[in-house]
Amino acid sequence: MAGLELLSDQGYRLDGRKASELRKVQARTSVFAQADGSAYLEQGNTKALAVVYGPHETRGSRSKSLHDRAVINCQYSMATFSTAERKRRPHGDRKSSEMSLHLKQTFEAAVLTELYPRSQIDIYVKILQADGGNYSACVNAATLALVDAGIPMRDYVCACTAGFVEDTPLADLCHAEESGGGMSLALALLPRNGNIALLQMDARLHQDHLDALIEAAMTACKGLSKVLDGVVRQHLEEVSVLTRD
Repeated sequence: MAGLELLSDQGYRLDGRKASELRKVQARTSVFAQADGSAYLEQGNTKALAVVYGPHETRGSRSKSLHDRAVINCQYSMATFSTAERKRRPHGDRKSSEMSLHLKQTFEAAVLTELYPRSQIDIYVKILQADGGNYSACVNAATLALVDAGIPMRDYVCACTAGFVEDTPLADLCHAEESGGGMSLALALLPRNGNIALLQMDARLHQDHLDALIEAAMTACKGLSKVLDGVVRQHLEEVSVLTRD
């Protein structure tokens, strides 16, 4: 990353944030009546939509079902208009497959799958607009959709990216910061107990810097958990008012 371009002498980033400051997060749940759970989330200029179906009977081959827990099926995709490049993005491309696997691993660590043996939970996420932190936005949106579906989890799953400009760790990277050529990581956290559900790095990093970068990402995730909790509580208040009326 070019420090002079991405971080000013006064410590401000391209979009005016401080190093540890999160992008603005806005979200709402129950955006699709047909799904068991759904959520729309904006994390800065990155916009994600998540839909959850299940738990339901395992579809397809019976060999896919597990006798002691539910199978989590995740599918990630990007809208063709989500980036400046207007090219076709099939569901089965390598990047989408990798992201789907990462999402599956993340939620297997959080969802209480043992409560639903021989069943399946489907999580579909789509990036509508991409401006960095696609994985993080998908995890945060899917967490809200799972809560909306009433599927029990050990905790909220919150995800955030972090990277370095020279010796300064930055939290919640935008696209310009991610594509600046430096090291970045994505981290998914269960905030209450501090368990890491997934940690992904896309380049080598000296061991001396790893702790600072993980700490920046974990602090950001804990901040995001408060935002998600606020979204859930606001939705519950709105539902309770409607039911009273």
